Amino acid sequence: MIYASIGAVLLLGSVWYSAWSFALFFAAVQVKMLLEFYRMMRAGGYAPAKWIGVGASLATIAGLVFMVAANEEGTLGHAPVVAIALFLCLPVVLLLRAIVLWPKHSKPFSDVAVTLAGLFYVGFPMTLLGVIANFHTTYDYRRIFGLLFLVWASDIGAYAAGKTFGKHKLAPSISPGKTWEGWAGGFLLTLAVGWALTFMLPDVPLAHLLVAAGVVAVFGPLGDLAESMLKRSVGVKDSGTFMPGHGGLLDRFDAFLLVLPVLALLQLLAN
Repeated sequence: MIYASIGAVLLLGSVWYSAWSFALFFAAVQVKMLLEFYRMMRAGGYAPAKWIGVGASLATIAGLVFMVAANEEGTLGHAPVVAIALFLCLPVVLLLRAIVLWPKHSKPFSDVAVTLAGLFYVGFPMTLLGVIANFHTTYDYRRIFGLLFLVWASDIGAYAAGKTFGKHKLAPSISPGKTWEGWAGGFLLTLAVGWALTFMLPDVPLAHLLVAAGVVAVFGPLGDLAESMLKRSVGVKDSGTFMPGHGGLLDRFDAFLLVLPVLALLQLLAN
């Protein structure tokens, strides 16, 4: 409980203080999550190029920060095209590394694949937090607060309803503790919090907040189940030991990994 409280204070404080503290905090979180993912892949018998993956992930964050700043100044130019081109070069770099340095590994192509999988599963979704926070190119910590409250509401509602009413298993082969009743409780509490966010985000239409709440209530549990499936497939209990009693950061932020791409897409479409 103490570690969770300290983590929550650091998280909320970093988001509230400034755009830079937000970016630095979540860059560190993203790196730790990616390292946990690659550690699990090693437990499964793979040999991902973890530092190339981490470097590419940090470059993606830096590129997003640069593009937001350039867009504010009206000097964006060809930056998005350059960023996409560099990102597309990554598979070539990994394949060359595999051919030159991994010829004796039993699964070199699989090692390349899991390195890229880390970026698409962890790096890219977490980077999209910047898209949500910099809506209309202006950093707004309230949007991140709102997202955090929705995710927490989904978890708390599911836990409370599952403990009280849970009888029908949601995905017993993946996560035996989750129930349909718990999911329904999480869904209802998330919608309620989405409505309550109108007081914190009066400039956002209620319909948009309820849609965001629905996305979190549906895709958040799916993200949790996806990580549970990943852990079972490589035979580990927790993604890490960063927070004693709470597992790793990937265990704490797994709901975000499917929620963020959907919310970022909806936000861009609504812009």
